[in-house]
Amino acid sequence: MRDEFTALLLGQVGQHEGRDPDGSWNNHQRYSTETPGLEWSDGQPWCATFESWGAHQVGMDGLWPITASCLYAVNWWKQQGRWTEYPVLGGPFYLGPDGGTHTGVVVAYDADTITTVEGNTNTGGSPQGDGVYRRTRNRRGPGSPYGYGVPAYPEGTVSADPGLGGVPSARTSGQATAPAAQAPRWPGRYLQLQTPMLHGDDVLMWQSRMAARGWAITADGWYGPASAQICRAFQQRHGLGVDGIVGPITWNATWS
Repeated sequence: MRDEFTALLLGQVGQHEGRDPDGSWNNHQRYSTETPGLEWSDGQPWCATFESWGAHQVGMDGLWPITASCLYAVNWWKQQGRWTEYPVLGGPFYLGPDGGTHTGVVVAYDADTITTVEGNTNTGGSPQGDGVYRRTRNRRGPGSPYGYGVPAYPEGTVSADPGLGGVPSARTSGQATAPAAQAPRWPGRYLQLQTPMLHGDDVLMWQSRMAARGWAITADGWYGPASAQICRAFQQRHGLGVDGIVGPITWNATWS
């Protein structure tokens, strides 16, 4: 579940909020409207909402505070007795006084840094940004995390906390990428949503390669809405035309 969750969030890297007519960012994004109970938060700071969206998408509503508030989330973790001063793989970190300024999810850590995926930030790591970014932050010193939540993942906890195993460094498989390889010849048909649903070995081959690269996709040979969503996220991340269709360019990029 942890790897599915982090891969889902990492697949959103490159997504941005909307803009007002004057060109300024306006905090309007999909994550509020797609999370039951948080529809009201569209247009508000959305770092915690982004995590709530991901938790809801993978069925972790009971394992994660579904909220738009960092302060509420911090209190929730503490009340559950699931709070630590050490990074937790797949767990949230919180910044600022009492952890109420900003949050993101840890996808890797070592002795000195955490690698994260965060909503409502930017390339400088601002707590009020414009999109979803992957960031590296210092574990200690100015601007370091106030603390971390400890999700009750069914596969167990991986943390630097000595009381939780004391693993000195770790990374999720969602962070991993398969090495570059020569792309098989494009099958000659576009993989896309259609009725009846597209099915075949070429779909299975593309899905399997995406799974090997760390994307949370089911390799079943059927090109349905979930495959199209992953395709669009992949295209967005790699600067391709975003249409959810695996044509020759997207096919070759999948192996590059």
